[in-house]
Amino acid sequence: MYFYLSLAAFVCLLVMLTYRYRSLVLPHVPERVRSMFPALSNYTPLTTFSEQMGAGMSSSAFDIEANIRDGDSRAGLDEQGTREVMEIMRRERVNFDQARLIRHNRILARNGIDPSGMPLDAKAVTRL
Repeated sequence: MYFYLSLAAFVCLLVMLTYRYRSLVLPHVPERVRSMFPALSNYTPLTTFSEQMGAGMSSSAFDIEANIRDGDSRAGLDEQGTREVMEIMRRERVNFDQARLIRHNRILARNGIDPSGMPLDAKAVTRL
C-alpha cells in the first residue's frame, strides 16, 4: 500500500516538475513525440519589433512602427512582459493599451503602490 502511494506521489511530483520546467525540457523531446501534443508547441517567442507588431503589440500610444522605420537595432520588447501582456489580452479580452495598463497596475500593487502612484504604506512620508 505505501509503495503504491509513494510511487503515485513520485509520479505526480515528476509531472509537476516537468510542467514547471517545460521550456527547458521541451527542446530535448523528439519532434515525433512533440507532434502528438500540439499544445506544447503553440508558443514561439517574439524576438523582433516587426514580429511583435504583427502579433498586435502596438498602438497609437505605443508605436513600434516608428522603431521599425527608424531601423532600431534592439531585439524587441521584454520577453516576459510580452508574454504577460499577451496573456492578459487573451484572458481578459482587452486591447494592447488596456493590457499594458493592467500589467502596470499589478506591478505597482505588488510593490505596495496605489495606481495613482502614491505608496500604500501608512508610514510613508509623502509631504514635508
